[in-house]
Amino acid sequence: MTHPESQAAPASVWPQTLVGIGVLLTGLALAFGAISISSEAGYGGVGPNFLPWLVSIVLTLCGILIIREARTGGFRELETPSGAARAYWPGFVWVSAGLLLNAALITTIGFILSCALCYLLAVQGLRRASGQPSGAPRTWLIDFITGLLIAGPVFWTFTKFLAINLPGITATGWI
Repeated sequence: MTHPESQAAPASVWPQTLVGIGVLLTGLALAFGAISISSEAGYGGVGPNFLPWLVSIVLTLCGILIIREARTGGFRELETPSGAARAYWPGFVWVSAGLLLNAALITTIGFILSCALCYLLAVQGLRRASGQPSGAPRTWLIDFITGLLIAGPVFWTFTKFLAINLPGITATGWI
């Protein structure tokens, strides 16, 4: 009679173990970085190193649990993956173009417009990857307006309520 522990791990367990190791190493790297952050208590008695330590501890714990789960039989009860068997590279290009244009244009056309453009291009890539119709001008307009409706409140929340400067188009700070 053989025990499950003595059998070779299935091939799918190794990628899962590598994910756990990656999460564990990320948590440990954050903890190493948190060592150099001052622990002097600030507002509310919490120092600036509180959140980095919290995140590093949670990531390290998650990494350990993922490794344990992977090594004791792998992730159980996984649903069959949806989508195509191969990556849809044109969709990746659309999403990447959105992110890169956002980074390149944010100081030129402002936060709201660059984020709306990023949203538009990313949604176009995701629509095309899922086989949805995406080329109609009406769809482009709706996606751009939706991007504006998301980016506007985010911009105003950061600039007006949190006093964090984000690039705008005007000197008033409202656009």
